[in-house]
Amino acid sequence: MMDTYLLKLVGALLMLGGCSARVVTVSPGPLIRVASQPVSIRCDVNDYMGPREQDFEWMMSREANGQRVKIISTFDASYSHPSLSKRVASGDISVMRLQDNVVELKIAEAKSQDAGFYWCQTPSTDSVISGNYEAQVQLIVIPDTLKVTPQTPPPVIPEGSDITLSCNVTRELTQSTYLSVSWSLKKGGTSEEILTFGPQGDVVTGAKYTRRYADGSIRLAPGKNGLFELAISRMTTSDEGIYECNGTEWTHENGGKWIQIVGKRKEMGTVAVVPTGQSLSVKAFSSSSPPSTNLLLAPGDKLTLLCSVAADNLPSLSLEVSWLANGRDIITMERSGVVISNVSASSAQGKRGEASLERIGADGYRLAVRQVSAEDEGTYTCRIRAFIGKGGRSAGGGGRWHLATEKTSSPVTVKVSQIRPSFTLALQSILQPQMTSEPAELSCHVTNITHLPVGGRLGVTWEHTTLPGATSDPQATHPIGSLDGHGNLLPGALYSDRLESGLMSLTRVQPDTFKLRFLRSQEIDMGQYVCVISTWSANSQGGMVKTAENRSLPLTVRWDTKRPSLNVVAKRIREASVGGATFEMSCTVATENLGEAGYSVLIQSQESLESNVRTIMTLSPDNVMQHGGATDPNRRDSLVLVKSNSAEFRFRLGGVQLLDRGFYWCDITAWTKQQPRQTWTRATSAESNKVKIDFQENGPSFSIAIHSDTSTVYPWQTAKMKCSLRVSGSSPKTDDVAYAVRWFFTRLRGAETTTQVASIDRFGVVRKEHRNSSSDLSIERDDANSYTLNVHSAHDSDSGEYHCVATPWYLSASTGAWTQAGELTSSRVFLTVRFAVWESLKLPLLYGVSASIGVGLFSLVLGLVCAQCCCRNAAHTPRSRNKLMDLEMD
Repeated sequence: MMDTYLLKLVGALLMLGGCSARVVTVSPGPLIRVASQPVSIRCDVNDYMGPREQDFEWMMSREANGQRVKIISTFDASYSHPSLSKRVASGDISVMRLQDNVVELKIAEAKSQDAGFYWCQTPSTDSVISGNYEAQVQLIVIPDTLKVTPQTPPPVIPEGSDITLSCNVTRELTQSTYLSVSWSLKKGGTSEEILTFGPQGDVVTGAKYTRRYADGSIRLAPGKNGLFELAISRMTTSDEGIYECNGTEWTHENGGKWIQIVGKRKEMGTVAVVPTGQSLSVKAFSSSSPPSTNLLLAPGDKLTLLCSVAADNLPSLSLEVSWLANGRDIITMERSGVVISNVSASSAQGKRGEASLERIGADGYRLAVRQVSAEDEGTYTCRIRAFIGKGGRSAGGGGRWHLATEKTSSPVTVKVSQIRPSFTLALQSILQPQMTSEPAELSCHVTNITHLPVGGRLGVTWEHTTLPGATSDPQATHPIGSLDGHGNLLPGALYSDRLESGLMSLTRVQPDTFKLRFLRSQEIDMGQYVCVISTWSANSQGGMVKTAENRSLPLTVRWDTKRPSLNVVAKRIREASVGGATFEMSCTVATENLGEAGYSVLIQSQESLESNVRTIMTLSPDNVMQHGGATDPNRRDSLVLVKSNSAEFRFRLGGVQLLDRGFYWCDITAWTKQQPRQTWTRATSAESNKVKIDFQENGPSFSIAIHSDTSTVYPWQTAKMKCSLRVSGSSPKTDDVAYAVRWFFTRLRGAETTTQVASIDRFGVVRKEHRNSSSDLSIERDDANSYTLNVHSAHDSDSGEYHCVATPWYLSASTGAWTQAGELTSSRVFLTVRFAVWESLKLPLLYGVSASIGVGLFSLVLGLVCAQCCCRNAAHTPRSRNKLMDLEMD
């Protein structure tokens, strides 16, 4: 071991010094393994030279300094010692290459004689020997002494009970090893981990059991001498299955890694959880009457009923107890023991106020109702809801609860004897409608009332049965509404909207007379009507309780139904005879057997009587206008649909085009509603006659003319020729017409060969052709229909015939697109550029005269100068009187 540390130290120093040295390392040891268990020892080499893939040799010795025995090599198949060759050949000992520089020595089943010191060597491939070429690790093989002895849990337990899973895990401590124990639940082919304890004293729970461990419903209790106990509280049916115990022995190596060296799993046994619903039973009875007989009471007596509960796991349950009268909750004791009286607005206040509920013993609950009345008659049942806490034993203080089961007892019938009031009824129709939408009124009169207590009152309930075939239900009967003893109006579900809006009224006009009135009758209102009169008496609490009921004979109400009809007439208001004109149509509505109504309008069209129908515009009963799918979004501003009066609608289409030709009509539907806030109901619909838009596309007519102010010009002057166009017929707007004009030139009069000299397109772009002339051309647009060709600095080569050709373009009102008209050619005009003699000689003569005068004047001056100079030189010079001076001068 010291040699290994020295080699590592040398390698580290070499690396710190900037030199690369081979480093061979093995798994940190000592390695503690269990006999008959697999062993793996890793070896890797780094910072080496030579080929990328390195070879390895393994050797071992019983002692650190003992003789080494060759085990296996990665490159030499005959490397193994004879004592180990059979194990190598059988695969019990093998070497596995993990990477080019990493291998792993594997022993399939370790034996006691495998304990010792192991060396991993790498043959040198370095150019310079440096670093270490082998590493050593010690392997310790201990016997398998791990024992797992579970205790068998109870095979069957009631839901909500607790269970303890005991498992004894031991081993003989010969080396520094550690234990862990885990419990799991097996269902079918899958196993779920519940909890693991160890090896370092830590606890790890399965994903489904983390919350239960946190709230204390799963608890670990490590015991002495290897005994471990896992307590699970409040078992549910999801906890049944096969429980297993797993013991594991661990070692902690120098690298800080926990290694499992041996593990054993044992089945503890199968646990079945009996649902609470199988054992829970509920009985309701009276202490003063056998369960098989009815309980008969007199008004004012006290009603006492008992509820008995039995279950195998009763102490583990938390119960919610409710008493029901005629299927309605009257009083409830919650799990916490709080009693709640369930009183609703439609129940008898007196009876509910006198009920009480208390617990007697561990399994009994007593209901008491004082001063019973006729309203207390009916069937009484006791309902039990059993809850099981999902938390620990303290879950009753507000933890999570699971509803295990719910059961209701057999009913106990309670009757209250009394003398009921008697009376007779008379139901009659006061106002009979003759047709739909007319008012209707029924009266229910009570006579011959006897035995009505002092302070008693009358109530009424109205019922309606539809005529056969009026609805899909076979003569369905529906309550319209009722007035109770306090005079409260209780509307029926189907009639609540009409009663609240005032379209129907249910009133007491006298103490013994009730009326039902329809403001506007509907067909569904035909049928049979019954009024049910009830008597109400005051109880000791000041409330009103129902004591008796009596039904009238049915009264049939019907009338002759006249279906509403609708007639729509369309007529043309404005005719569209040409493209771009405005088409207008009105649709007038006439109705029969229809009162106040709203109308929805569809403007529809089709190109021919056989083509598809298109929807142009729609108008809802609330006057909301929308465009149909056949409407071009770019033309929506030209479409108008308005309601001109209560029974007339107008449709206007501006700027008609060819694609608008066809048939147009109105599809009108009448809608009614009983009240402003209600939705519209369809009554009937009809289509109008069809109005046709039909016109032909003529288009405008064009003409062209050319003229010039003068037909003769002199050189260097400007010649102008105007091309004028004229529009006739259905003249479009100025901005809707454009022209493309071309100018042509012919040198000889009447010649066929022409040359294009200039052009302007309909967008105003001017183009000039190449010419062999010193003159220049330009085109001017004088107005919307006139174009002028200018020949600047005319030359004799510009003499000849000129004419223009125009192509008109106009924006068609029928199609909405630019349309090219036929090409127009003007007549011809001849332009003459004259040659002027005087004009051509005027300047040369002027130049010649000027030159002659200039030469003459110059000659005269020159003669005068010469004459003066010559005369002065020939004159006699007088001699000086001084002869001596003259001689000297000579």
